[in-house]
Amino acid sequence: MKKLLTFSLLLVLAIVLSACGKEETDATDNTSKQEETKIKVASLIPPMTDMLEIVKPLLKEEGIDLDIVILSDNVQPNSALAAKEVDANFFQHPTYMEQFNKANGSDLVAVQPVYHAILGAYSKKYKSVEELPEGAKVAIPNDSANIARSLQLLEKGGLITLKEGVGINATQKDIIENPTNIEIIEVDLLMLARSIDDVDLVTLLPAYAKPLNLTPVNDSLIDEGESDFPISLVARADNADSEAIQKLAKHLSGPEVRAFLEENFADIAIPAF
Repeated sequence: MKKLLTFSLLLVLAIVLSACGKEETDATDNTSKQEETKIKVASLIPPMTDMLEIVKPLLKEEGIDLDIVILSDNVQPNSALAAKEVDANFFQHPTYMEQFNKANGSDLVAVQPVYHAILGAYSKKYKSVEELPEGAKVAIPNDSANIARSLQLLEKGGLITLKEGVGINATQKDIIENPTNIEIIEVDLLMLARSIDDVDLVTLLPAYAKPLNLTPVNDSLIDEGESDFPISLVARADNADSEAIQKLAKHLSGPEVRAFLEENFADIAIPAF
């Protein structure tokens, strides 16, 4: 009888301990699931989207689920971020962001510079700036930040002269010399690459030049080299210091992204970290 009672007590104890262990496991699993942070990051095209794909599994290891939201124009990522539809974006340089803030009363902030995208001027018709004809048609982006950047590039190539000191605020009204009377046409950033057959010269960021098998180092008539316009991770003032955004910034400026840029995009991009 005593042996039977002892066996019964041991059996009950084993069942209780097993149940407790299961509850602890379930609780741990539930806690892990609850602690996983989800963040949405808006972007446009490679190589930005490629870099986000590289850091996605690295973030997963740290309990952050990255959702990459690919949008179709260069206004939507900032509009979505300002409206809190996404948590960050990765497609622009700080000057473009600041001009969006000024125009929209938003409070976006640059968190981490990632790479310098080298702006270049390309032509399918001519091999040097000197060959451009009188009245050559030149296409540039139509947003204010990249208008100024492109005008500075054209000035570097000797095609125009700008008023002294206009810098990143330059517009066509600031051109004081245009010796060959080039015609500057402002085109939507995402449509610029298509205009290359219709104009004599076009200024393109490398992400849009690469699908045409063009790189600033090898194919441009003028290139800006390292600039003051690094493509950066951007968030809002209210979440820029959050753990998830800071971890994203850490990985976007990590060795994996540097290796990716150096191995695949050395001819169009320079790491900015």
